[in-house]
Amino acid sequence: MTRVALDTSVIVEYIDQRGEYHEQAEAIFSALLAGGLTAIILHPVLSETYVVAARIYKALGLSDAELRAAKLVGWLYRLPTAEVKGLDLELALEAGRVKLRYGVALTDCYVIAASKIYGCKAVFRRREREMLPVIESLEREYSLLFLEDYA
Repeated sequence: MTRVALDTSVIVEYIDQRGEYHEQAEAIFSALLAGGLTAIILHPVLSETYVVAARIYKALGLSDAELRAAKLVGWLYRLPTAEVKGLDLELALEAGRVKLRYGVALTDCYVIAASKIYGCKAVFRRREREMLPVIESLEREYSLLFLEDYA
């Protein structure tokens, strides 16, 4: 079965029905829910998803924003087609190498490292500003996929 490591941005794009790349994120989650794809979701991504989702729900004026964010993260954690990872030494070291060499955000480093460690695609919403100066090297060394390329 095909596996992908999901960045927080892809999960957030999925819950944001008005998001620029919602359709692309929805296609990924449809494949996950149908059992045709397995998601690798890293512990830092779960934490970041909780924070971002709570902020979105608060901005929407929902009084139970943190509860909704917790339910979203719990759903991701228990999703039968998801593998929650992030406690292994090999992944931590590779994420550290990515951070040292390329200087991108640490959570992104974990997602990028997962592509190498678990032999999958690392999926991001778009190329982040901090990735742009080193994007060619990143794409040469790691298997990256960006929703923006499918819009």
